[in-house]
Amino acid sequence: MPGNNFERMLQLVDEVFSVRNDPSQLEVNEEVMEKLKSLHPSTLSEYSDENGPAVWILLIPTTLEVMHKFLKGDITEKQILELTSAKIPFTSLYLCSAIALPEYRKKGIAKRITTEAIESIMKNNPIKAFFVWPFSNEGEGLSELIAAKYKLPLHKKK
Repeated sequence: MPGNNFERMLQLVDEVFSVRNDPSQLEVNEEVMEKLKSLHPSTLSEYSDENGPAVWILLIPTTLEVMHKFLKGDITEKQILELTSAKIPFTSLYLCSAIALPEYRKKGIAKRITTEAIESIMKNNPIKAFFVWPFSNEGEGLSELIAAKYKLPLHKKK
């Protein structure tokens, strides 16, 4: 049935991130999506097939200052977006989420989509660091691959 992946993706997001139970996490809604798009059109990326979305990637370009505040625990994930403005060059990138349905994993799709988004963001921004708050081994592995590809220091929130 066409479009059946969408509900599966929403369920997977809820299982992995449990956003409803953690008010510090960014809950993606229309307002958040508009803010992300205003920062850069490549913040939200998707791979879809005839059944709908199968991979979602969310990147937040920001500053090194905001990155360090988040890593130290001085601000929440939600506040990364609140404190980020499109009026200044971005110097760091946060891999906020990378989620793929099980049958689409280990095929390089998430890496390709993330790479395309990062290259688009890096065209006009002097990115110096990459950071992540890993929720899974796969997400951590993706962030390590991406950081190595772009020779960026990888910072992980504990």
